[in-house]
Amino acid sequence: MPKIHPTAAVDPRARIAEDVEIGPGCVVEGDVEIGTGTILRPHAVIRRYTSLGEGNFVDSGAVLGGDPQDLKFDPATVAYLRIGDGNTFREGVTISRASKKGQATVVGSKTYWMATSHAGHDARIDDGAILVNGALVAGHAHVGPRAFLSGHVVVHQFTWIGEGVMSQGHAGTSTHMPPFVLFAGINRVAGLNIVGLRRTPEVTPEDRRQIQEAFRLTYRAGFSAAEALARMDQCSDWGAPASRYREFIRRVVAAEKPYNRGLGRLRKGGSDD
Repeated sequence: MPKIHPTAAVDPRARIAEDVEIGPGCVVEGDVEIGTGTILRPHAVIRRYTSLGEGNFVDSGAVLGGDPQDLKFDPATVAYLRIGDGNTFREGVTISRASKKGQATVVGSKTYWMATSHAGHDARIDDGAILVNGALVAGHAHVGPRAFLSGHVVVHQFTWIGEGVMSQGHAGTSTHMPPFVLFAGINRVAGLNIVGLRRTPEVTPEDRRQIQEAFRLTYRAGFSAAEALARMDQCSDWGAPASRYREFIRRVVAAEKPYNRGLGRLRKGGSDD
């Protein structure tokens, strides 16, 4: 049976795996599903329409699946928060469920959320992403795999953060940030995340060279995003990482309102070495 502290308030309609641990003062509402090996520390709150996969850790004061912070939202709306496996949510993390009927805010697997980080309604946070203390991801934003958002970073609504992106602390963006870049300040690309690329086993030296060429076309050759994309399309020999960079640029070029936010601009002195 699940190990449920007697002071926890657990709705009998919640579906809880046999070995889940639920600590003192926790609240688990109805229409919740919690997978095997998950631990809720004291005073964690899992709201209605939330599902957690296996092996998640939810620390004290976290609230998962709260109503969207949207003045137009009707609390009777059946919308979801869906969370994968092996995630860590530290103290005070908040994630809102989606705002439209049948839709979901989605968190992948093996993400790490430090204290007081937040993701808004309809956001998507992919596998392996890390949100440092106070990082804020607005509604409808998308944070790619293994992205690293430093302390108190702000990601505007309808904004995309590519895979492997890393940010400076206190940075903010209302523009899309391509895969593998560093961003700093407001809407500024500082260069490529070369250290991160070198630490990624599946990215080869040839992949890094191709990504550097994609970055050069985007930011150093004087092209518009559409022109840079046309030249990238001539590179038929690119491997998967550079091809994913190219497809991100294609998505940005084709984006329609409210996602037509353009790319972050290169900061003076930015480096791709």
